[in-house]
Amino acid sequence: MDQLTQFAPIILMFVVVYFFMIRPQMKKAKQERNYASELKRGDRVVTKSGMHGKVVDFSEKNNAVIIETGAGKITFDRSSISMEMSKKLNEPAKPEKESKAKAIKEKK
Repeated sequence: MDQLTQFAPIILMFVVVYFFMIRPQMKKAKQERNYASELKRGDRVVTKSGMHGKVVDFSEKNNAVIIETGAGKITFDRSSISMEMSKKLNEPAKPEKESKAKAIKEKK
């Protein structure tokens, strides 16, 4: 019993590390994989390097996405699509900003 109490802090530390560090990273990685697999033609995306574009086609052979940008069509790996930035790009404008802009115009 005495040995168990000696190892309890170490075991507790591993449990805390798992729930606060490892598990959230695994969950986020799973969400990114699902997002990359659910891409469809016409989706507006942002790559992790910051390139903005629209999905034109898919290359299943290379597991890649062909994106149309201002410079032309570029092929990117599916894993290089940023889930967070693409969701921010595609979400509708928030009404708070519009009401703040109207309030500023009315004050002038």
